[in-house]
Amino acid sequence: MEVEDVENPIAPPWLELPPEITSAILQKVGAIEILKNADKVCTTWRRLCLEPAMWRVVKMQNAGADFWDREDDLERICRQAIDRSHGELIDISLEYFGSDNLLNYIAERSPQLKHLRLVCSYNVSAEGLSAAVKKFPLLEELHLYYITITKEAIETIGRSCRALKSFKLNNQVCRHPYIEYDEEAIAIAENMPELHHLQLFGNKMTNEGLEAILNGCPHLESLDLRRCLNVHLGGDLGKRCSQQIKYLRHPQDPIEGYGLDTEMHDSESYDEDYPSGFSDIDLISDDDDHYEFSDASNYSDDDEMFFEY
Repeated sequence: MEVEDVENPIAPPWLELPPEITSAILQKVGAIEILKNADKVCTTWRRLCLEPAMWRVVKMQNAGADFWDREDDLERICRQAIDRSHGELIDISLEYFGSDNLLNYIAERSPQLKHLRLVCSYNVSAEGLSAAVKKFPLLEELHLYYITITKEAIETIGRSCRALKSFKLNNQVCRHPYIEYDEEAIAIAENMPELHHLQLFGNKMTNEGLEAILNGCPHLESLDLRRCLNVHLGGDLGKRCSQQIKYLRHPQDPIEGYGLDTEMHDSESYDEDYPSGFSDIDLISDDDDHYEFSDASNYSDDDEMFFEY
């Protein structure tokens, strides 16, 4: 019978893995699980979880039944992740939580940030976002989903982030009074000349706004206009888009791959002034054919850039 060596217990098999492999595995676990559980498993994992390199990419999502109760806890965890990055953070994604205070905390401590993604961060204001982006001079990608924003904020983003190459400003599509609004598109055209990729899901711009973008953003390679149903790509404008844009998605193109809720909403909280944030185009009548919208519940990581290159 084999006698167990109590004084020299066998080390767990995961301790024999090379540090770089262990780090890669832990990064797959995610920031929340690392900070709440994984870095308490053993001293080896704790040491790896304290390395700034572990925190160059942070992706956090608020999910579960206690959705609203988790916000403060998630902001606290996010701050811990930012602290551990020691200024090396380059990519952060926040889903269904976030505030002006948290965004400012990130901005104060992350001068190397290149990628920022906010999804349904309802406590982030246009003013808070404007203040934060001034501290992100290296920002290359800014992806916003269902975020309150103004044309002034877009102008600030363009002036502050001269390296910006990819911009997503995506809105819900609502059945509501038919409204045309080109100020966001014009702000993009006048302040983001170096854009290569632009996604404006559900925007209220018209052909006039689209022409401004084509004139002001000469380097555009991909343009996603799905559900921009005030845009009509016929005649000379359609021909120009096809010639100028390598990867173009039309207003009525399928929404597969978008990743977020694309149901139409009957919201009445966004009126004629359209201060920002959510598109509410009246698309459906009893006599008209209606568009099919899926709930797109399967979400891909950052909903991939619009097309495969």
